[in-house]
Amino acid sequence: MTLQVYGIPTCTTCKKALTWLDSQGLSYEFINTKTQPPAREQIQSWVAALGAKSMRNTSGQSYRALGEEKQTWSDTQWVDAFAADAMLLKRPLFVREGQAVLIGFRGTDEELRQRLGS
Repeated sequence: MTLQVYGIPTCTTCKKALTWLDSQGLSYEFINTKTQPPAREQIQSWVAALGAKSMRNTSGQSYRALGEEKQTWSDTQWVDAFAADAMLLKRPLFVREGQAVLIGFRGTDEELRQRLGS
């Protein structure tokens, strides 16, 4: 199954990740979370795999707009927030066979190949 990359086209980290995937000859499907927000059930499984904390886009306006209570939210509350506003999700998010495998784009080429290669 193809690797799915969730993000937005204007995100520089997403662009960097897609360029890297192309350079590695890895096939992928890019899913724009602005126009195709993920379903709550998908988000729930991603949070189960990666944890809500690692999935937070803390540098975005949507995150800053949340009140201080966000500091004490449970994973379920974060799933609800991510489902209501996909801009709260850190980008890019990599999914293989329905399973979230990586959030963000950091690591050596070798580490990334291990996580993202087929």
